[in-house]
Amino acid sequence: MSKINYPLEKIRGVVFDVDGVLSPTVVPLGDDGIPRRMANLKDGYAIVQAVKHGLKIAVITGAVAPGLAERFAICGVTDFFAGKLEKLEILEKWMVDNGLKPEEVAYAGDDIPDVEPMRHVGLAVAPADASRDALEVADYVADSRGGYGVGREIIEEVMRARGIWPTQSEAFGS
Repeated sequence: MSKINYPLEKIRGVVFDVDGVLSPTVVPLGDDGIPRRMANLKDGYAIVQAVKHGLKIAVITGAVAPGLAERFAICGVTDFFAGKLEKLEILEKWMVDNGLKPEEVAYAGDDIPDVEPMRHVGLAVAPADASRDALEVADYVADSRGGYGVGREIIEEVMRARGIWPTQSEAFGS
């Protein structure tokens, strides 16, 4: 039984913000002044498994940073939208392009730019340390803080509910 009070077997697509969700809100600055995001390996593993098992995964972020697109491409994410401040518009188009209804989509966001997209999906998720605004619209508040396993937590729950989370023998297979 899932700890998330939503019929997770309906979820066919999961959308993530980056800063504050898939990476912590505090990031080191390089000598060039560019923030360097951390990548959670368990989030990455879960994203790879989700893509392999046919879940639609998208990343919509206001950030434009070296390495972000490459990181998600390595995980198999082809729907990566960077430098996007109008997240709802991107989300709605992505849903149409992928034939997804709102109740089939989970969106994980942590701050004001994510609130409207969170209101337009079936399952709105916020990290434990999200802003008050995001927490108020969240259907589920993750046990994890942003950057520390939020992606894994959501994807694993969805995949287990759908009966497609990999077994030990399938964990590293193709």
